[in-house]
Amino acid sequence: MHAPFWLTTALLSPILLYQGKRARRDTPRLPEASGAKSGQYGEGAPEFRLLVLGESTAAGVGVATHKEGLASQLAIRLHQRTGKTVGWQTFGVNGIRLGNLLNTLASESLPPANSIVLSMGVNDTTGFTSRARFRQHLQTLRAAIAPLSPAPITLLSVPPMEKFTALPSPLRHIMGWRARQLDRIYQDLAKRTPNDFRYLNYPTVEDPSLLASDGYHPSQRGYQFIAEALSEQDWGL
Repeated sequence: MHAPFWLTTALLSPILLYQGKRARRDTPRLPEASGAKSGQYGEGAPEFRLLVLGESTAAGVGVATHKEGLASQLAIRLHQRTGKTVGWQTFGVNGIRLGNLLNTLASESLPPANSIVLSMGVNDTTGFTSRARFRQHLQTLRAAIAPLSPAPITLLSVPPMEKFTALPSPLRHIMGWRARQLDRIYQDLAKRTPNDFRYLNYPTVEDPSLLASDGYHPSQRGYQFIAEALSEQDWGL
């Protein structure tokens, strides 16, 4: 079924390898955000707890502090929309794949949450994680974090990497093709097992003013843009 993808990738492999090495060499590697990885908006005990897990976006790459990152920015908008006290926590590792995230989480002590959001897929795309393994990792993650939250994991769509203009063509188009394949796994799991997963489109950040200096990750305004779009979804508050 995916023979055209692998055939095209094989034919273009010399170009893709060259472009990949050059992109890694030339793209600035920004640090993860610093500061507290948790907080709340509103007074008293949180009425809603949000936990964001994942790769560079969960790690706050592109901004100085986690307060400017995705979890915090989504939490403040949910608080503003509902008036409820919203607690937030984020856990992310820049450059990590889903399988390695599973291993890392095994040694972490994370709090219970009303909603757990997963922001993953870019590194599994660039690392060519197999579709079967990606699906299995997602199911393993659901079982592992079930004690933290009975609610479905919110899967943020894999970013459309063909729009990552910091990557040259044809590399970004091959990566976009692969990202769509992994994203379809998200959609299929959400459709087949809605008690375990739900799927949300991740807003595409294309405006250069919403990108950090590497032209790849969201800037402070970019995270605000993403959080605003996500806050319009139903979070069960």
